[in-house]
Amino acid sequence: MILGKSLAQWCAEYPLLDELIALHETSWFNPGVAPVAQALADVGLSAADVADASARLKRFAPYLARVFPQTAGSGGIIESDILALPRMQAWLSEQGGDVGALWLKRDSHLPISGSIKARGGIYEVLKHAEELALGAGLLGLDDDYVCLDSDELRAFFGGYQVAVGSTGNLGLSIGIISARLGFQATVHMSADARQWKKDKLRAHGVSVVEYASDYSVAVEQGRRQAEGDPRCHFVDDENSRHLFLGYAVAGERLKQQLAAASVVVDAEHPLFVYLPCGVGGGPGGVAFGLKLAFGDAVHCLFAEPTHSPCMLLGVYSGRHDELAVQDFAIDNRTAADGLAVGRPSGFVGRAMQRLIDGYYTVSDDQLFRYLALLEETEGQRLEPSALAGMPGPLRVLDERQGYRQRMGLTPQRMAQATHLVWATGGSMVPEAEMDSYLARGRQLLERERHA
Repeated sequence: MILGKSLAQWCAEYPLLDELIALHETSWFNPGVAPVAQALADVGLSAADVADASARLKRFAPYLARVFPQTAGSGGIIESDILALPRMQAWLSEQGGDVGALWLKRDSHLPISGSIKARGGIYEVLKHAEELALGAGLLGLDDDYVCLDSDELRAFFGGYQVAVGSTGNLGLSIGIISARLGFQATVHMSADARQWKKDKLRAHGVSVVEYASDYSVAVEQGRRQAEGDPRCHFVDDENSRHLFLGYAVAGERLKQQLAAASVVVDAEHPLFVYLPCGVGGGPGGVAFGLKLAFGDAVHCLFAEPTHSPCMLLGVYSGRHDELAVQDFAIDNRTAADGLAVGRPSGFVGRAMQRLIDGYYTVSDDQLFRYLALLEETEGQRLEPSALAGMPGPLRVLDERQGYRQRMGLTPQRMAQATHLVWATGGSMVPEAEMDSYLARGRQLLERERHA
């Protein structure tokens, strides 16, 4: 029995479950999506909260430029570029009709930790550090935050701990920034986390605790470490509004980037954004920022591995974090380690349930095919998780659930659409590991081409 119902009852009530349990690639377009003006109230956060986060990041920018020279060129602002993908666009169009303009958002190349987690993860630790230093009278809001790069402040932060549970990328961002500030940092890592990520953290002086279990156990152990210790701050990937706001800052920045690239976004020129989803904090926060920036002209879709469809399951059933994929004998084992999450964030699922347009799943083989194809066509190298967004345009064009009609997405509007794939990680993958990813993807492509 699952929450008081048999598997047969669940499948009768929610027909898509049969496809999810069979590990078939599945798409579900949310019939509950509502106009932004109505649905933003669900989130419990506002544009003012995002502006506050943005201002905090600007205060820290001089410090980041000092201690992480790779951010000096951007003045200490952690941001990624956008890249047009004309050859990949042409290939996708051959598969399923005109997909409009295709772009890549290269969070894969964000400085410091090389993934989307460099947004929310670093932001939350900076916010915590600011609160501690302000409270101790060691920092003023009008000070030059370069002063944080001092033995005095590092010694002060050394009396505090930061803990997090992670499949890998969030742990990298939390661990690296925490250790640099001087905190005692502990990252609890699940079995699917890559060894190179553990090695990199240890090289930065971070304590890494490994588990044979999955993400949920790592998070629970991190939470337990912090309980009862007022000097230990736990970064709660499942529920943190601070992480969420760190990601949300991306919305206004993307709006400026698209405008600079002369990309028009309005009702006649819709923007589709495809966001790989693990527990949901990163894509949820980014989607919130996008909805604030573009209103109803932006359409956000979450992409998950066929073996880890936790957010789709939670929102589709309406039961959110009450359910885990393992309840339905879905094993949560995927090469997309950053997305290997069995139970979704209940906060994000409920906050964004009327703002996310659709959800779809992708097989590991498909992730590797797209990985090799993107390298072949555009020379871009991403980790498997980051390719989850790539089939998104084809899923939208092929949908048969009445979504486009319901949203007024006429053929003319679709022809004028911009599709943006959010690349969540990849630039820090060791060369040998990337070569093995590419070899697997090329082999699958060759097999497909000669079938």
